[in-house]
Amino acid sequence: MYVGVDGCPAGWFAVLLDDEGDWQVRVFGDIRALWRECRDAELILIDIPIGLRERGKEERLCDREARDILKPVKRYSTVFPAPCRSALMASSYREACSINRARTGRALSKQCWAIAPKIKQVDDLLMETGAQGRICEIHPEICFWALAGMQPMANPKREKDGMHERLQVLNRVYGRTPEVLAEAVTTWPHGKVAPDDVLDALAAALTAYLGHGKLRTLPAEPEIDERGLPMEMVYLAPQ
Repeated sequence: MYVGVDGCPAGWFAVLLDDEGDWQVRVFGDIRALWRECRDAELILIDIPIGLRERGKEERLCDREARDILKPVKRYSTVFPAPCRSALMASSYREACSINRARTGRALSKQCWAIAPKIKQVDDLLMETGAQGRICEIHPEICFWALAGMQPMANPKREKDGMHERLQVLNRVYGRTPEVLAEAVTTWPHGKVAPDDVLDALAAALTAYLGHGKLRTLPAEPEIDERGLPMEMVYLAPQ
């Protein structure tokens, strides 16, 4: 089984692909529930920062390289700086910004603070279970870039043209893409799972499914954080 995961308002949206390419779509309220269900998967690729700096002004190299790849089409703003680990313990955005600024010289973006509980969920899980190496970080825009032959998406994913563009990319490598999207949007309301959540999770699942011996990382030689976690983004090597 190969699993692609994206955060959604309901928790975590996942696409599960088996060895024959048959699919399931699931929603999990927390990452531990997903791990209990999917712990026998070959690989789980998830859109969440894994591997965090404790301090220092240098951003993670994977974030910088991803931003450089997406810069020509202005998709680079989708890659925001990861927080320091201590900021995840804050009880408010103001406190998190103060901690992050003291340790890294940067405030925390509101987008990053919005997913801080999910970052902490995954960070805690990796430290407490055997999930390390089985759950790896992706960024959806890098997955789409790789699946499209190293061509970044030209349009934002929530715009009509952006949705169409991403559907075309996925459909070229997996003809059942429309089925997956239709099942998800009819099962869960938009306020629980958005269409772009579905496409992002499917891009991650296909990256895992097609990636036997073909996966690469940004950077090519990942940095390792103070807890031994790699700071990397996984993608499918273009053919």
